Amino acid sequence: MINIGYGNYINGTRILTIVRPDAAPTKRMVQFARDNGQCIDATSGRKCKAVIVTTGMQVVLSALLPETIAKRQNSSNEQEEGDLL
Repeated sequence: MINIGYGNYINGTRILTIVRPDAAPTKRMVQFARDNGQCIDATSGRKCKAVIVTTGMQVVLSALLPETIAKRQNSSNEQEEGDLL
């Protein structure tokens, strides 16, 4: 599980991509997900800084930067690999 900010966690193996919410296509994707009930807002009322797309095609909004989430995911993957050895 990866902490995506403010007590919210996501299964790291389900993350497909992490992008910034600034681009117009990303904004359209988020709006489409909201309209279809596929959007999970995990910002706790703060500004959205990252959009996470899962393998189930759900969209998760986070107040953390994409770089921060990616670092947490990478450190989680390295820890899991170390546990396997």
